[in-house]
Amino acid sequence: MSMEESTIQVPRWTPTRSPISSPRRTHVPRWTPSPSPPSSPKRAMINISESFEPNETMQSENFDDSEKWTHALRWAPHTSGAMELELSPPISPRVGQVPRWTPSPSRSPKGPTRNESFDDVEMGSVASEEDMEKFFPFNGASISSSTRPPPLDSILLEAPSLKNLPKIKTSSDSAVEQPKENNNTSKSNGVFLTWKNLWVTVPFRQSSRRPILQRLTGYAQPGELLAIMGPSGSGKSTLLDALAGRLGSNTMQAGEILINGRKQSLAFGTSAYVTQDDTLMTTLTVREAVHYSAQLQLPASMLALAKKERAEMTIFEMGLQDCVDTRIGGWGKKGLSGGQKRRVSICIEILTRPKLLFLDEPTSGLDSAASYHVMDRIVNLARQEEITVIASIHQPSSEVFELFHNLCLLSSGKTVYFGPASMANEFFASNGFPCPALRNPSDHFLRTINKDFDLDIEQGFGGATSTDEAINILVKAFTSSETSQQVQGKVSHISQQKGGVLEKKGSQASFATQCLVLTKRSFVNMYRDLGYYWLRLAIYIALCLCVGTIFYDIGFSYGSIQARGSMLMFVAAFLTFMAIGGFPSFVEDMKIFGRERLNGHYGVGAFVIGNTFSSIPYLVMISLIPGAIAYYLVNLQKGFEHFLYFALLLFVCMMLVESLMMMVASIVPDFLMGIITGAGIQGVMMLCGGFFRLPNDLPNPFWKYPMYYIAFHKYANQGFYKNEFEGLTFPDSQLGGAATITGEEILHNVWQVEMDYSKWIDLSILFGMVVLYRLIFLGIIKTVEKVKPMIRRLFVVRPEKSRLIIENPNDPQ
Repeated sequence: MSMEESTIQVPRWTPTRSPISSPRRTHVPRWTPSPSPPSSPKRAMINISESFEPNETMQSENFDDSEKWTHALRWAPHTSGAMELELSPPISPRVGQVPRWTPSPSRSPKGPTRNESFDDVEMGSVASEEDMEKFFPFNGASISSSTRPPPLDSILLEAPSLKNLPKIKTSSDSAVEQPKENNNTSKSNGVFLTWKNLWVTVPFRQSSRRPILQRLTGYAQPGELLAIMGPSGSGKSTLLDALAGRLGSNTMQAGEILINGRKQSLAFGTSAYVTQDDTLMTTLTVREAVHYSAQLQLPASMLALAKKERAEMTIFEMGLQDCVDTRIGGWGKKGLSGGQKRRVSICIEILTRPKLLFLDEPTSGLDSAASYHVMDRIVNLARQEEITVIASIHQPSSEVFELFHNLCLLSSGKTVYFGPASMANEFFASNGFPCPALRNPSDHFLRTINKDFDLDIEQGFGGATSTDEAINILVKAFTSSETSQQVQGKVSHISQQKGGVLEKKGSQASFATQCLVLTKRSFVNMYRDLGYYWLRLAIYIALCLCVGTIFYDIGFSYGSIQARGSMLMFVAAFLTFMAIGGFPSFVEDMKIFGRERLNGHYGVGAFVIGNTFSSIPYLVMISLIPGAIAYYLVNLQKGFEHFLYFALLLFVCMMLVESLMMMVASIVPDFLMGIITGAGIQGVMMLCGGFFRLPNDLPNPFWKYPMYYIAFHKYANQGFYKNEFEGLTFPDSQLGGAATITGEEILHNVWQVEMDYSKWIDLSILFGMVVLYRLIFLGIIKTVEKVKPMIRRLFVVRPEKSRLIIENPNDPQ
């Protein structure tokens, strides 16, 4: 075959303006085919039954050199089954930019709608059907079944040099590719989630209740993305919380939610929830945050290098490779932007490839390009790993909208549409609300059903149809539509397929790994957070300098007895009281723990152990440096063993106060209320600690039994007093008595200290209280985890009783 006979020509598309049919219409330039130049084409006949193997000259000079020749395929219905190729010299040097022709959508037999009128204007310049057949004779309408050539894909497979040509869609291809529906519910390893007649109400005006969600029915399947859209306040986040089992205790739920056709709760580690609030450790970098999460969540059998590669790959997928070493940032220091923090939150939750992924506004703070890339990664991951993804999205771009498999459109808690996202436009158009040309469909949907600015819309568009009327029309149309019946049937079909029970696997890392990683992460966070310990260290040093200078070189006079007692009481009470200064930072840690615990990253015990061991070095430093300043400036009893006991007792007291504040944080999550509560508890303990009121003078019923023995100040004061006064001798100022008085007599008669046991017993009791308080903190968290689902079940109405709420929801409207 010669070189000239192997060259292929492409019919070019040239733009032209549509004829002016009406002065009121807006004309959009469309592509129309232009005839090939009047050059004498050379034809080459290739038998399809034979293998087509072009030589090297043909591939390199004719097919790959776009500036020499233009390439195109042309079918001719020959009886011999041959493929006819036209070859001609180049028409234009810009050969690679050949626009693709796509068939126009079919017309509705009912007559043109508002949307179709725009299509008429746009398609006014498109060539006639005869012209289409002239340049595209492979159109399915003009070729009989006997003369139809084989598919183009098969030709490309046999001709390697044609694989680089762009794929041409024929008119037989669908203009809009419908998502493939997953009907194999029994063999899939994913999670099928269904909900039927779902109602959620909240208290409203004393005894009445206000519905947030009303009669919602839908489903979510593995490998697909269900997008929940609607205006602000339409119930998107409430629907996600209801499906994830995270509704508040004041909400009442009615209806049926099934997982794999069974009524079961989501297990730790099976599902992941990315909330609207990006609760992240602000002192960590992006790489550190993702790597720590990978070590906590990924299985112990996975190599450390593989975990690191998974973390780095996830960071790259979310487009965070340029800020991996940037700290996340918070109130103290500027760090990542809001969109970058959003992507970090998504990174952390998709590390383990959970079977069920909830995303609440995943594109908030992202530009349109970043939103598309993030959602595209999530859709691909869902398809590859059979993940069921449910996301609430406020205002997606047109490219993001095309990624949705199913769409749930809400307005005022009611279902406006549920079904394939590609058919939503047709649903709106068939009910009198077509989407104008060149407008994002999601923008059109939200503008139609948003009634917050109803007056403005009525003024701008003449007030033909109010937003409330439009919502009612769409809700009623969907309820009686065939799509709604298909959704009902799909929900019933999935519910009948009893799938597997979810396993409560939680974190797959070992307990030792969890403790080690959490200790290291918490230590780094405390080191970088100035408000955690460094600011307290500075304040402690300043206070101890004040104490040291006020009680400087206190001496051994009779008046020094009262001064020593006051100084030691200040150290035991007020220095330890300042430990509540780190409460706000610990509340932030509790928020992170709450999010990670609900998503199954690690257990409660690992968190308590990690937080305890990570704080020990800082508490030792705070005890030694300020303690040494106060101890040696005041010139307390000499001897290193006495100073060592003084520092140990101060360390245990600070740890005990932190344990107390941890208990408060588990009950009162707000840091302002927590500080007030913790300060009040310590104030009561100070009063009955044995200094302001001596133990023998305390009222017996309550303040001495049991408050005096519950307050840790009792044991702290007695330990400090025994460590200081034992072995000392002071002059006695009382007339008629001995010239001196011993420290033991002062402890027994002046401070009324219990001398039946040594000072090390007081230290041991305080250490035991630290362990007890930490165990109580662990028990409170465990109890809350067990009690919350029980309380939630009390507010869930059984399906047989849900009709009472459905028929009388106490809607204020």
